[in-house]
Amino acid sequence: QVQLVESGGGLVQAGGSLRLSCALSGRTFGSNTMAWFRQAPGKEREFVAAITTNGVATSPADSVKGRFTISRANAKNTVYLQMNSLKPEDTATYYCAAYFGATVSRLPSPYNYWGQGTQVTVSS
Repeated sequence: QVQLVESGGGLVQAGGSLRLSCALSGRTFGSNTMAWFRQAPGKEREFVAAITTNGVATSPADSVKGRFTISRANAKNTVYLQMNSLKPEDTATYYCAAYFGATVSRLPSPYNYWGQGTQVTVSS
């Protein structure tokens, strides 16, 4: 059974940094693409960034470009989201997602495995 477990969320002041982690377990063979989405209260789920097994990453969402970086450590089956220069509008629940394919996607639909989410709150 595939599981994704996120960690690293919390409360931070504007301008600060956080690093989210997401560990994949249950199936570790085959190419996969992992992504981060976020959802703020009353808003739709928003794509943040995605990366393949081979390290091919999408351009991050415009709202986070230049501030957020996605990376992965295949030996640990873990994907990271480094978030710098955080803003209050980055406040959301951040979800890790994965599917076993080699094409990055900005849409939620190909991702059939999701973590439980980790809360990020940025105070002004």
